[in-house]
Amino acid sequence: MVEVFNDRPNLTMSEPFGCDRCDRKNPDQIERQPFPNELGERIVETICADCWEEWKQHQMLLINHYGLKLNEPNAREFLYENLRAFLFGEGDVQVEIDSGQEGSVKW
Repeated sequence: MVEVFNDRPNLTMSEPFGCDRCDRKNPDQIERQPFPNELGERIVETICADCWEEWKQHQMLLINHYGLKLNEPNAREFLYENLRAFLFGEGDVQVEIDSGQEGSVKW
């Protein structure tokens, strides 16, 4: 159960927070829900701030490497799929940064 006060999640005393990705107990939590949907809720409830920062760095690499245009729905879906793979291990294996394909993804 997460209580929200001023958009900052705080766990109740009866439920210690543990990150599902790195398995650390009581790490720093994400301060704000990153997306206004169920995925954002899931991230703030199960992913620590350090893992979220790792994702943001990886996301930036993907955007720059593949020349993603975030106003295109296919590019956003590509990032969401990679986010789910990176943080939750879901779906297909996340793409690797392949310098031979730099800027060559066609949507």
